[in-house]
Amino acid sequence: MSATACGPLYRDLIDQGARWHGPRTAIEFEGQSLTFTEVDQLSARLANAFHAAGLGHRTRVALLLDNGLMSVPVDFACVRAGIDRVPLNSRLSLREHAHMLRETRVSALVYGPELAGRAAELAAELPDLTLLGLGTTEGGGSDVVAAAADQPTTPPAIRVEPDDVVLTLFTSGTTGTLKAAQHTQASYAAICRNVLLNLLPAGPDDAMLHAASLIHASGVFVLPFWLRGGRTVIMRGFEPDAYLARIVEDGITAINMVPTMLGMLLDRPGAAAVADSRLKTIIYGASPMPRPVIERAMAMWGQHRFWQYYGQTECPLTISVLRPEDHVADLLGAAGRPALDVELRIVDAAGQDVPAGEPGEIAVRAPQRMKGYLDAPALNAETLLPDGWMRTRDIGRICDRGYLHLLDRTSDMIVTGGYNVYPREVEDVLAAHPAVAECAVIGLADPQWVEAVTVVVALRPDHRARAAADPEGFTEELRAFAGERLAGYKKPRRVIVVDAIPKTAVGKLNRKALRDTHRAG
Repeated sequence: MSATACGPLYRDLIDQGARWHGPRTAIEFEGQSLTFTEVDQLSARLANAFHAAGLGHRTRVALLLDNGLMSVPVDFACVRAGIDRVPLNSRLSLREHAHMLRETRVSALVYGPELAGRAAELAAELPDLTLLGLGTTEGGGSDVVAAAADQPTTPPAIRVEPDDVVLTLFTSGTTGTLKAAQHTQASYAAICRNVLLNLLPAGPDDAMLHAASLIHASGVFVLPFWLRGGRTVIMRGFEPDAYLARIVEDGITAINMVPTMLGMLLDRPGAAAVADSRLKTIIYGASPMPRPVIERAMAMWGQHRFWQYYGQTECPLTISVLRPEDHVADLLGAAGRPALDVELRIVDAAGQDVPAGEPGEIAVRAPQRMKGYLDAPALNAETLLPDGWMRTRDIGRICDRGYLHLLDRTSDMIVTGGYNVYPREVEDVLAAHPAVAECAVIGLADPQWVEAVTVVVALRPDHRARAAADPEGFTEELRAFAGERLAGYKKPRRVIVVDAIPKTAVGKLNRKALRDTHRAG
């Protein structure tokens, strides 16, 4: 074991889980399964195969694969080989993938069979890129799974350090700036401790269901369940009816989702059966939860199951937590109290603490904080404050009871007529209107007000015809609804009806895309 002041490292925790839970089922995917021992041995063989292919300690390697049986073994293989893995979201375009590969200067791409076509396209864009297929040579790569079959079942004998980078993960990019946050052997182990300490004490009888991409927040839960002997049940993607069936039929005890997913589940016929299932913990985060959705979900499944987290790619997973007992009327809009292993401050533009109760930028200090952004010295200097503190670019305030209340991203704040308007506050109000399925608030240029508060709404099916027949009347109806609940300067001046609100790759409202579209229009 790597004896360090910060405790066991990521690689150590993988080794521990394998030793403690060998014959138990670790991974399930579409009727297939792997035990802890099988994952241990497969990931060790793959790690050795990576080294044999010239991908040594501290090499940067891109991963292009959808959720599947190999997701966890490949991640673990990279960690045990000392590789810095760069996951790519398969939903992105060729141009975006190629840009990410160039930015990170990766030496190789590991890809799944279903993405062989994209791998071949990327090889054409970057001729020096080494391709390694997972069980396939289609796309032009060598089959690394076949090569691993002849490798030892003990991982490579390398000495990893706490500061070794194991994950370079691109953020969702809502600011328009491509950023890749780097996590280390130590920071990723700290993420595991953070989850177990603040969200759920997973045990051997627990099982977590994953339908969202494992490269983002969903994947953070794999290591805690691995360490405690729980099952990781993986779906290829999110389909509401199949997801509900898996919860009931597979004895799932924990799920993690974004608000959009929860809203879709509640409308399905199988939703009621969840109330009588083994499900104990429903974790949600990543974007604001509309109050009508969480109230309906608690009425259906019980308040005692719901946990909200606030975190970032730069500091996963929980900066603050809203526990089940905090899911009461006056706190449903809060992001919870600071996690037990996190320090939190509210600061001004100069990095100084603001007066108690006042809004400002959230700054955090925690062991799971990223090392920094890749090749971004100016951004790191702006983001990383002295003594281990990090700016989040999120605006918030802490109330007199110690709860953190998120207002918005600094880049999303609207300045109208000299007043600051935080889009989330307006969105939370309008989400309660019976016609609104989803909404996002942005600022658009205005000759009088500098920026006009503008709401972009997707309507529920039974209200679309009425809004189309009388758009001016519907606009005034929404404005009046907001005006009864908000200060006058926060009331939307414009209402734009769309079929769907654009999302980022991880399910967040993409306000930047909306601003770009409607400013251009």
